[in-house]
Amino acid sequence: MNLEISNTKKHLSGTIKVTGSKSESNRLLILQALYPNLKISNLSNSDDTHYLRKALKSEDELVDIHHAGTAMRFLTAYFSSLEGREVVLTGSKRMTERPVKLLVDALKQMGADISYENNDGYPPIRIKGKKLTANRVSLQANISSQYISALMLIAPSLPNGLEINLEGEITSSPYIKMTLEILQRAGIKGVFQGKTIKIEPTQDVEKQTLAVESDWSSASYYYSLAAISDSADLKLSTYRKTSLQGDSCLAKIYKQFGVTTRFENDHIILEKRPGTKPKHIEENLQNSPDIAQTIAVTCLALNVSCHLTGLHTLKIKETDRLVALKTEIEKFGSQVKVTNNSLELLPKQNFSQNVSVGTYNDHRMAMAFAPLGLKIPFEIEDAEVVSKSYPGFWEDFEKLGFKIEKTSV
Repeated sequence: MNLEISNTKKHLSGTIKVTGSKSESNRLLILQALYPNLKISNLSNSDDTHYLRKALKSEDELVDIHHAGTAMRFLTAYFSSLEGREVVLTGSKRMTERPVKLLVDALKQMGADISYENNDGYPPIRIKGKKLTANRVSLQANISSQYISALMLIAPSLPNGLEINLEGEITSSPYIKMTLEILQRAGIKGVFQGKTIKIEPTQDVEKQTLAVESDWSSASYYYSLAAISDSADLKLSTYRKTSLQGDSCLAKIYKQFGVTTRFENDHIILEKRPGTKPKHIEENLQNSPDIAQTIAVTCLALNVSCHLTGLHTLKIKETDRLVALKTEIEKFGSQVKVTNNSLELLPKQNFSQNVSVGTYNDHRMAMAFAPLGLKIPFEIEDAEVVSKSYPGFWEDFEKLGFKIEKTSV
């Protein structure tokens, strides 16, 4: 389904309830599978969370998680530790191109029985679950924090707990801290000091309900809307000032665009007053790479140059996001330079007309470009891809005055 989007409103106002964080939800679902006493509220309604829940309930040998990258990493560790369970874990064509070797190698260090069905280092993988008694493992920390979180989540269920030694520069450390804090909220003891994580073995946890905070990555699109608008008052829920999510740095980053964030009870209010725009944006997003696309499009819309670094993990996401951003932004007439780790935008004041933006099976491509509709009408291809993390996205944008029309099915 392709959509043409536009919005001629000068002032944006409204209240939006954002779905629960996919990152928190998926971590809690793994914990709940290991400790059934746990209950979860405000669970994400994203495709990724749906496929993870389905996989955890499945008794089939073949488990297909489609595009859900987090589910692939977390389930690789989970099924490895599930004594007596044998599965073949697979996904979409893109998922079979996303590496899992570092995680598999780490689990094999711990005694796991995992083999590759087709290509070494990539799904699909055959996992024969067994009791993992090793209590120490080492792995590179500069590829994906999800590998580390996957090990942390199964660690308390192992008979001897687990010590994880991280090698090299640590990528996306807020996500590692999020995993640790979620474990601690459940009553599991663990520490993260320097380059060592230690999780203690835990046989049972108390019966309790853990609430999922709404997704800060999804909030980024409203920060972008506020920044691009002439003025805005937007209320988003449910958010905590002391958030576990790395993308909560949005509040600080978007101050540069004149967007202020006010916390009231369980929601945030974004305010933008006329006449505020930076000349240039310089950000290292190593700890929050998922908001790079949003920031780049905000800068495109406002004719603001930017240099974003710390983006090396974007090449192994749903698509190579750096190449995809360059291709789609340049359709509007601006110039983009990318390396393996960075993106530089040299914007052009006048936009090219009649542009159709490709989304590459990547939910964030669709949602990051959507706020640009405040400046120019354009088409978004395969717009339903947003369901991966935010199924109600287009309906929520319509609440803010966006005109959204199907151009093809």
